[in-house]
Amino acid sequence: MMNPTVSIFAEIPETLHDSLKTYLETHPEWDLDRVFSASLSLFLLQNADNGTPEASRGYRQAAKVYLETLFQYPQDLRSSNNVTK
Repeated sequence: MMNPTVSIFAEIPETLHDSLKTYLETHPEWDLDRVFSASLSLFLLQNADNGTPEASRGYRQAAKVYLETLFQYPQDLRSSNNVTK
């Protein structure tokens, strides 16, 4: 299932950008969008305050995005390994 997406603009330290670029060059199954989705959803999970129903719902949504992003398979691997969603 595909989640609706929005674009964001973020300034990050150049050293972090260099590390990210190196990681992406050596891990072709990951792209910038996937890294940002996994990172942001993990941050929200680690810093959640589940004191209200809205916060609990946000936590569950962040957990869903995190798991979907983390275990996302590139299209070519899905077809070659017969993995289906």
